[in-house]
Amino acid sequence: MPSPKSPLRGVRVLSLALNLPGPAALMRLAQMGARCTKINPPAGDPMQHYTAGGYDLLHEGIQQKTLDLKTPTGQASLHKLLPKTDLLLTSFRPSALSKLGLSWKTLHKQYPALSLIEVVGSPGPLAEIPGHDLTYQAEAGLVNGMDLPPSLFADMGGALMASEAALQALLCLKTTGKGSHHEVALSDAAIWLALPRRLRMTTPDGAVGGAHAGYRLYACKNGRVAVAALEPHFAARLCEAAGVKISHPGTDLFKPATRKAIETFFAGQTRQQLDKLAVAKDIPLMTLPRG
Repeated sequence: MPSPKSPLRGVRVLSLALNLPGPAALMRLAQMGARCTKINPPAGDPMQHYTAGGYDLLHEGIQQKTLDLKTPTGQASLHKLLPKTDLLLTSFRPSALSKLGLSWKTLHKQYPALSLIEVVGSPGPLAEIPGHDLTYQAEAGLVNGMDLPPSLFADMGGALMASEAALQALLCLKTTGKGSHHEVALSDAAIWLALPRRLRMTTPDGAVGGAHAGYRLYACKNGRVAVAALEPHFAARLCEAAGVKISHPGTDLFKPATRKAIETFFAGQTRQQLDKLAVAKDIPLMTLPRG
């Protein structure tokens, strides 16, 4: 029986999804107790070639098979597995999926209880347009200047949405007895993750974009400090520790003079002193080495 630690025990997942989003979603489903199998093409998953260690990490405890789905033999082997599968995870463009005889219409007719989680780049008719994490982040306004984003947010957000879709499919199966189709677009994942940006929360004039003196990066004597004293009680403690007098944390922390005073305080402290201060005064901050 499923347990709180393994809620998907007994669920059978088959993945044809390559690169990062599919394997990351498969990893999460395996961590929830699902029995996961990954099908790779003869050339392998591209991720095996450009991030071998990462690929191995994402596929720990996952059974792997190699099939050439472009051949009758490979197709026959796949269709031996599908009747024993609850969730099929793919990352092909819709046209490629159809060429393989794996469109939702075809699958649902052959295997009514099977659910399809289809990871695509963009939703609906835009799914045929090629792209990658970088293009989806750029579209969502998450690429600044000439620097690459610090992480693959669209891919990882898409993986979370794919595992969420898998849970939706299982609930649907439980209530209707039928499989369901769920499209997960990486561009949608990027747009979702960019919501704070669109709400101007993380723009330079936003509270968590630098305008609030208690939520910023500062230099200290031997490194940097990331301080997140956003709530009024945390902001008040930060200002008290820094010797900064304020009357109204909700407004005074947005004043340039307050920011300058806190900046001066941090510049005179070492990382060790600030680490102790964080514990003693219950201030949310993290010290870092010099960038």
